[in-house]
Amino acid sequence: MAHPFDGLDRLVALAEPLADAWSSRALASTTVGRERAVLRAMGVVGLDRDGRPLAWSVVDRWLADMPAGLGAGIALPFAMAMLEYDGPSQSIALDVASGAIELAMEAKLLDESDRRAAAEAAVESLDRAARDRIDANRTARGELTALLGDAPTPGLGLRLPAQATRDALDEAGALVGGGADCLRVRVPAGRELAVRLLDHGGAELTHSDARTVALAAADPALGSLGDAGDDPSTVPVGSQRGLAALRVRADELAAKRGAYVRLATAAPALSAPEQAVVAAFERIDLVEADPFGEIVEVGVDPDRALADHAAAHRIHARSGVLLFVGPGPLVVAPDLARGLPSDPATRAGRALALQLLSVRFARANGLEPPAIAVGVLPAWLLGEQDVATRAVAELALRRALLPGHPLVIGGPDDDAGPEARVTWRHLAALGLAIAPDAALVLRPAPAGEETGLDHRAAARVAAGVATGTEPPVLRGAAADHATATIAAAAATLERLTGEGWATILGPGPAELVRAGLGGDAVAERTERLALLDDR
Repeated sequence: MAHPFDGLDRLVALAEPLADAWSSRALASTTVGRERAVLRAMGVVGLDRDGRPLAWSVVDRWLADMPAGLGAGIALPFAMAMLEYDGPSQSIALDVASGAIELAMEAKLLDESDRRAAAEAAVESLDRAARDRIDANRTARGELTALLGDAPTPGLGLRLPAQATRDALDEAGALVGGGADCLRVRVPAGRELAVRLLDHGGAELTHSDARTVALAAADPALGSLGDAGDDPSTVPVGSQRGLAALRVRADELAAKRGAYVRLATAAPALSAPEQAVVAAFERIDLVEADPFGEIVEVGVDPDRALADHAAAHRIHARSGVLLFVGPGPLVVAPDLARGLPSDPATRAGRALALQLLSVRFARANGLEPPAIAVGVLPAWLLGEQDVATRAVAELALRRALLPGHPLVIGGPDDDAGPEARVTWRHLAALGLAIAPDAALVLRPAPAGEETGLDHRAAARVAAGVATGTEPPVLRGAAADHATATIAAAAATLERLTGEGWATILGPGPAELVRAGLGGDAVAERTERLALLDDR
């Protein structure tokens, strides 16, 4: 009789060549998001004189003057401008954004060998400064954890409901006092995403960032990872300035309670490289990001998403940030094309295949298994029959398929109904009994201090169950779900290898399947020198 996990080795064998090929291509590419991240690493933050995100404005102005300049990157012409005008990066960026300095003219100066050498030396100096800052934060994290102690596992992660920094700082105290070990922040959707979605007619504004995108389009100060004015009541807590303030507050709370407090951010589409720099500079501990989630759920062009995340992965490897890859996106495009819904195991198999690809892609880009946390419970399972049986199979599958990776039990969205919330609480307790070594449990916005008490009680009970029993052996419906899920995952990987992105994005002409968001803003790299580049 076949064991339900017999096909897992085949999944890895199918995923590795795809991930390796995508990694090679992605690391040889650059994007406007990566170039914005380069500017951030050079010290460019905040808003321009018109209230728009400054890094976005500089890259936008640069490419308007040099439409074919993306492949060469912005680092050298920007460094050339700093030398020519003898100014710091922030003031040079403001002048570029206003049109007072044209980077196209600075790029021409790079044809002179002596000036190019000076610009290269300037880039290398800025690169060392950025790496020193990242390394110092990594050291600080280790020293603080050693000094204060770490929270017991599994930790409890709670999202900060507040959007403004002042309110979030107050909420942080209440959440940590109530038992939170990790504070989650949703970063506002970036300016590029807002503009691109609105340019597409607004039809895509139904995804989870819809409200933030609409706000970012109406108010340029939102949708920014930089500063947003001086009033802390209006600064988004997901901005770089807001996260810096939250880091200070979290360290204060950690000192009072005697255990390190982690910060987590959820990076929106088209912002992975920038968010990686911000996370490295502001000592964020966990970043939730998945290129396949962007491709499937938001409609980002595959080449753009993979290039963005490959650059981010290299920065994460340096900074020691824990990357969190969810349990895989819900893929329904093939079902819409057929006009028939798929069964739960098929949907679960597609999600598992894409999660495995995301993990193997991150590993190909330099991250080791302990640096990649994986989600174990797809949120859509809450709407299925036999949810507990399927949840047991899903968790057991990921434990077997992804050994060495920290496990994260993620909860439903904050707007989930009461029944879904209650069901998930019991599933989380079940998950802890099966995986007592889970690193983190992520819960929706709490109702009060009982959230922390409930979590600790569930963890103690689960640990006792795990200590006194053998690991579960799947049988019956759970084994059937696992077997069918592995088969569906293998079929998805095989079709991705043979048929390409239409497998998950739906059939149609190649030019339509590939016409995703941001596809015009990725290019092959032609310049070897850039910041935080470990190629």
